[in-house]
Amino acid sequence: MEQPDLWAIETERFAQGIQTICGVDEAGAGPLAGRVYAGAVILPKGWTHQWLGDSKKVTEKRREVLYDLIRDEAVAWSIAWAEAEEIDALNILNARMLAMQLAIDGLSVSPDLALIDGNRSNGITTPNETVVKGDGKSASIAAASILAKVARDHYMIEMAERYPQYAFEKHKGYPTKLHYERLREYGPCPIHRKTFLKKL
Repeated sequence: MEQPDLWAIETERFAQGIQTICGVDEAGAGPLAGRVYAGAVILPKGWTHQWLGDSKKVTEKRREVLYDLIRDEAVAWSIAWAEAEEIDALNILNARMLAMQLAIDGLSVSPDLALIDGNRSNGITTPNETVVKGDGKSASIAAASILAKVARDHYMIEMAERYPQYAFEKHKGYPTKLHYERLREYGPCPIHRKTFLKKL
C-alpha cells in the first residue's frame, strides 16, 4: 500500500499563502482516570520520519524516540492538559478543546492556522481546520499526536507510583477488566473521572 503524503495538506495551505501551520491532537479522551493531554507542533517544512503517522500504530519504543526527535527538531512545540476535575466539570469534549487551545497558546511561535485532528473544533479560537484521522494524513498532526500520547503515558506511570493499587502502568487509565476489578476493590482515587464511573 502506498504511503500517504503527510505534507499534502500543509503544502496546499502554504500555496494559499498561509505561513505558519501547527498540528494539534489529543490523547486520553477515553480513560476512566487521569488528565486528557494535547500536543501542538510546528514542524520545519517537509520534516518527516519513517515512523511518523498514527501514534496508535507506532510501538511504544518508537514513540519515545520520536518524542525526543520532535521536541529537538520542531520549530515550536507545546504540551498541555486538562485535569480529571476539569473533565468532570466541563465534559470530555470541552476539556479536550481546552487542552488543545492551551497547547496552541503555549507555542513560542504563533501559528496562522491550526490543523486539528478529528471533526470538532468548538471553542478553539485560533484559525483552524479539522482533519478526520489527521494523524495519518498530516505530518504536523502526527507529530502532535506523538507528543500528547507519550506525555500522557509518562504522567500515568507517575500516577501508578502514587496509586499503585490500580496498576495504571498497565492500562494507562483505560476501561480494562483489570482496571474495573481494582476500582471495585479500592473505589476511585483523586485522579478518577467521577462522571466516567457509571458502571461501578
